[in-house]
Amino acid sequence: MSSLQKSILKSKLPPSGVNFGISSRINKSKGFQRKRDYDPVQWTPYFDHSQDVKIGDDIFHIYTKGTDGPTLVLLHGGGYSALTWAEFTKSIMTMIVCKVMAIDLRGHGDTQTSNEEDLSADTLAKDVAAIVNATTKNNPVILVGHSMGGAVAVRAASLITNLCGLGVIDVVEGTAMDALASMQSFLRSRPSSFSSISQAVEWCVRSGQIRNIQSAKVSVPGQIRNIETNKLATHDIDLLSQSSTCQCISETTIPREDIIQEEEPINMPPPSTPTGTTATRKYVWRIDLSKTEQHWLGWFKGLSTAFLNVPVPKVLLLAGVDRLDRELTVGQMQGKFQMQVLPACGHAVHEDVPDKVAEAIATFMVRHKFAESASDFPRTFPAC
Repeated sequence: MSSLQKSILKSKLPPSGVNFGISSRINKSKGFQRKRDYDPVQWTPYFDHSQDVKIGDDIFHIYTKGTDGPTLVLLHGGGYSALTWAEFTKSIMTMIVCKVMAIDLRGHGDTQTSNEEDLSADTLAKDVAAIVNATTKNNPVILVGHSMGGAVAVRAASLITNLCGLGVIDVVEGTAMDALASMQSFLRSRPSSFSSISQAVEWCVRSGQIRNIQSAKVSVPGQIRNIETNKLATHDIDLLSQSSTCQCISETTIPREDIIQEEEPINMPPPSTPTGTTATRKYVWRIDLSKTEQHWLGWFKGLSTAFLNVPVPKVLLLAGVDRLDRELTVGQMQGKFQMQVLPACGHAVHEDVPDKVAEAIATFMVRHKFAESASDFPRTFPAC
């Protein structure tokens, strides 16, 4: 290459030593950063059917996916809904051959019961068993629950005759019991209402309640209701999508890995607080968790012993090893269950890292020959 060509080439290159990080920060400070999309998403890309199951005088709502293989029954935590499992379902259906049934528990989601206040562990467990027995017939069932749903799964295990496996996600008796003292304080710190579904999604992501924006967009509408219609926010999404089509087309989809770790400062005022003008109060939480305090002790007391005594293969997924109490530590060392620790996530483990949770559950099911592989997915290595 001649000296003239080198000179021309060099003139077209950026100056050496330029700090692109500084340039990026300058652009952000000038308001050039991309606006995040917090618009809600319907359940339809994730599940095949949304249907009701009538048990006595009560109507329980479920979402289902798949037609072959064992039935993976998914139970959400307190305050969430069946839609919390949307991204997880999307992932696990690519890994193994199975059917998924995600349930809106009593007092949550689109489920409507004659007694919304009775959220005792025994009642919730009987609800789940009745739904499973009415819908799965003799098909093998693997029960998986998160937080409160994990406690319910353990209680319901003895009531399901076709149960062959049990999974519990981020709930341990000792840690849960210790956290109860500060639970009311945490619930008071949350906004009581929102002016839009998008605002609720944004708060959940920026507060760290859900660290995966893709999951939050489908999950959060199942946690709030419209105070004018008294219906779940999921029923309003179709109307919203018609008015926001043009805006959505112009925005670029944010990759999942870009939003799992959410570190933005939270400076959103509560929607019910005046900020120059009074905010519109349109959506509130589907369930007032502060009024369920009488049931908290019953959900978690004796949970470790009950979990260890369930006579089927078990797996425990945790967001941190510090959550393991003494009884489960001994049981884990004795090989009474498999354990997997999933770092870099919050309490909503299955929403923050749905692919990793799906890999762990799929590995568990294939290892015990509950299900067949649908693809060559990454196998996880349990702690025991």
